[in-house]
Amino acid sequence: MPETTPSAGAPAEHPLVRIYRTAALIHRVDERMRGMLTSGELAAAYYSPRGQEVLAATLAHSGVTSDDYLVTTYRGIHDQIAKGMPLDELIAEIFGKATGSCKGKGGPMHVTHPDSGVMVTTGIVGSGMPIAVGLATSSSIRKDGRVTVVCFGDGASNIGAFHESLNLASLWKLPVIFVCQNNLYAESTAYANGTTAEHIADRAAGYGMPGVTVNGNDPEAALDAFTEALDRARAGEGPTLVEAVTYRFMGHYFGDPGTYMDRAQYEAALAADPVPALRALLRERGLADEEQLSAMEQEIAGQVEHAIAFASDSPYPGADELRLDIYREQVPA
Repeated sequence: MPETTPSAGAPAEHPLVRIYRTAALIHRVDERMRGMLTSGELAAAYYSPRGQEVLAATLAHSGVTSDDYLVTTYRGIHDQIAKGMPLDELIAEIFGKATGSCKGKGGPMHVTHPDSGVMVTTGIVGSGMPIAVGLATSSSIRKDGRVTVVCFGDGASNIGAFHESLNLASLWKLPVIFVCQNNLYAESTAYANGTTAEHIADRAAGYGMPGVTVNGNDPEAALDAFTEALDRARAGEGPTLVEAVTYRFMGHYFGDPGTYMDRAQYEAALAADPVPALRALLRERGLADEEQLSAMEQEIAGQVEHAIAFASDSPYPGADELRLDIYREQVPA
């Protein structure tokens, strides 16, 4: 689904190669955004998904289509890219430019792009789940075959809306997948200091739906879990809660030094960095060689630079935009 899909006529790629292609794109975009924030070329509220690239890429290649709905969070740039949102419009929105998907008025924390199924990006912890239930209810009534995927962090699982959403989704057997990207920190609070449950997925049992915990950085295990959840939803069997355990390599927000993070845990996670680990796996299994991977990464770097140039050269929204898109425009009868 992302813009880095191979050209028409190219041989079909192995699923793990497709996942790596998307993860590498996410990694490159995040790397460049952080670099531009550091240099002062960009000023924006930015929440890095570093460490969660493979998780988002795997979800995107598990059977999610461009027609399916996505609801994500302020740390959702990896989900937006993986869903296939055009890079030009995404980066222009992060830059606050008029050519962005929300004309520069949404910014990084409130990106939408309905054409690619990115319906809502919310900056309010836990608020995406009730919205996802609404989208899934619409699909259920219309019988349009769409599945809604809602991504959220472990901290959001302690919000009342989490429980209300799971309950209603299960009651009505809605086509929605709740994906908890458990990166082990809710802002600066370690998972063990905020939640007594060993696994967030265990909470699904209280609402009569399947719950599964999977290593979100293991693309093969995660692919199986996501695919099964999608198949259930499309078959009308209702929702699934998937807890994909991962790790957040950066502080909560750009500029947060993360000094509260357990150093030994951080070093262990970094040693198993999912992006280079998947790259190494592709070579080990003979799915791609160094020349192919380098060419892919060079192509990705070029696409990202093109999108950055587009955003940089685009104008900021004018003052006339201030009062637009606030209320639904009424079309005369």
